[in-house]
Amino acid sequence: MSNEPETKEPITSTSTDESLSVEQNPRELELSERVAELEKKLDQALMLISDIYRYGKLRDLLAAGKWKEADQETARVMLEISGKTDKENLVPDDVIKFPCSVINLIDQLWIKYSNGRFGFSVQKKVYESMGGTFDISQIDMKVMESVAEKIGVRSKGKPIPYKNLKFSLETPPGGLPLAWWSSPYGAKSAVYFLARLDACNID
Repeated sequence: MSNEPETKEPITSTSTDESLSVEQNPRELELSERVAELEKKLDQALMLISDIYRYGKLRDLLAAGKWKEADQETARVMLEISGKTDKENLVPDDVIKFPCSVINLIDQLWIKYSNGRFGFSVQKKVYESMGGTFDISQIDMKVMESVAEKIGVRSKGKPIPYKNLKFSLETPPGGLPLAWWSSPYGAKSAVYFLARLDACNID
């Protein structure tokens, strides 16, 4: 018989482990929430950087009252957003699917810096006031011509060349932005874009 003292297995407590586990869960949850919040802020920051990169020049031109340059920049940005390199390749079906968020942002910039005189929403109101509808199957050329006269891009039954237009706060309400509307598809493309303004609730 051995005289060595009998060794006993250490007693473990499952209750202690469980309490530790319970304590860790709230910490893990808090950490997950913090990580999620940081990721959200990072996404917002990246979006802001993207917006400044894309719309910063337009904002600066509008703030400086450089209406012609801002008009051309608007057309450039919108063409870039559409993924097209040339207006010749921008078909009405592309126009009617244009992102509402982009239209709204550009409209708000024009509204802000022109004190409500220019912008897509102003043009839409002029179109409606002349009897225009947002049915893309109904293109009323008389209405379109009346709108063009009203916003100052047509006179005595003829279009005014772009180079002869006045780019100032004396331009009739809704007269800008203008370059974006120029399209080889003419009135069809214009009506499709007006229908998109309506679908996006640009008012």
